[in-house]
Amino acid sequence: MNLLANRLPQAQLQPAAQLQAQSGMPAGISVSFEFFPPKSEKMEEALWRAIRRLEPLAPRFVSVTYGAGGTTRERTHATVRRLVEETSLEPAAHLTCVGASRADVDAVAESYWQAGVRHLVALRGDPPEGEAHYRPHPQGYAYAVDLVAGLKAVADFEISVAAYPESHPEAPSADFDLDNLKAKLDAGASCAISQFFFDPEVFLRFRDRVRAAGITVPLVPGILPVTNFGQVVRFAATCGASVPDWLAESFAGLEDDPETRRLIAAMVAGDQCRRLAAEGVEEFHFYTLNRPELTYAICHGLGLRPTSLCLAAEQS
Repeated sequence: MNLLANRLPQAQLQPAAQLQAQSGMPAGISVSFEFFPPKSEKMEEALWRAIRRLEPLAPRFVSVTYGAGGTTRERTHATVRRLVEETSLEPAAHLTCVGASRADVDAVAESYWQAGVRHLVALRGDPPEGEAHYRPHPQGYAYAVDLVAGLKAVADFEISVAAYPESHPEAPSADFDLDNLKAKLDAGASCAISQFFFDPEVFLRFRDRVRAAGITVPLVPGILPVTNFGQVVRFAATCGASVPDWLAESFAGLEDDPETRRLIAAMVAGDQCRRLAAEGVEEFHFYTLNRPELTYAICHGLGLRPTSLCLAAEQS
């Protein structure tokens, strides 16, 4: 593969605004994608198929997660380094507070900066497996607000943080959760990416509250295409997201019909994005689960197209 050809200037990779206009979508829509690091050689092959499939859509960035409790730390680092070296994409590495001292986290951040990574996603992180509650590392960053401040002291990273349209499940109140979001932004973060949700009104009401609180940074909705409804219900239970009855009804009886499930999933997420775009949302973050086809189809519906330059780079 010709790596120089593959690392084309970002401006050349942007989808044409006229294509979005022809699709009925507002011009200027951009996207980003989340991937998780592989646990095996087979999963690594699947991850890179997903990355190569979505790369021609020229996302603003792609993020790479940590596992619960920081269990995939080294695989995350390896994936991020490969994204820098072998793709045209801007990686945003996840860093969490879990299971590491401040010195360890700072060292990782410094290594990312030296490798050319300029964007991080700063999160408190989930408790390690087998632990019911989060406990800060005794020498670590206690919470995401502390992590953001520490990372900004290491280097002038662009930092994204999490936002919760239905409040973090551990927050004592919605107001407390909103204050915490503001604190993370005041500490140096410049973008907030929302937890997934399914009712567009949930996000729009949250956006109204965020703006009323004087928060003006980009607030990007997180979109989770539903490939496995049972899995989504489990995800939702851990992060405090509601699952509407109409969504459950949409997938009822399709346990042994994956083709129809995919069609329903594309319809649901596509409608969700179109309704948000009609309310002025111009950027979407997709939780891909390393499965590219639904995300690619939804982005196509948003008017995003691969350019001839990007396709040439992919084939070189």
